Amino acid sequence: MDEPTDSELRDRYLPRLREELAALRSASADTAEARKPVELDQQSVGRLSRMDALQQQAMSAAQDARRQGRGRAIGAAIRRIEAGEFGYCDGCGDFIGLKRLDLDPTIMRCRECAG
Repeated sequence: MDEPTDSELRDRYLPRLREELAALRSASADTAEARKPVELDQQSVGRLSRMDALQQQAMSAAQDARRQGRGRAIGAAIRRIEAGEFGYCDGCGDFIGLKRLDLDPTIMRCRECAG
């Protein structure tokens, strides 16, 4: 199979990447309240409830950190598309392959270089 052109790659992956990035940003905004510091008012909330609130806050913060990391990877993929460098291995420079890119368009290495 021939390598797709930059235009074909842009048309195939850019909408998907932008949609995922928008969804990540929306999810981050929706969970901002859950990441706020937990009030430690011992008069209104019991010890176990505070511990549970702290655990929920930590889990929400960790989930948002993963979203931020994925967002950075998507942003880098979008920049590669715009620069005409998308779809080529960071290691060897060969085309990564559509099947691999279809699984994760943020991937930067071919199967051989990924190890």
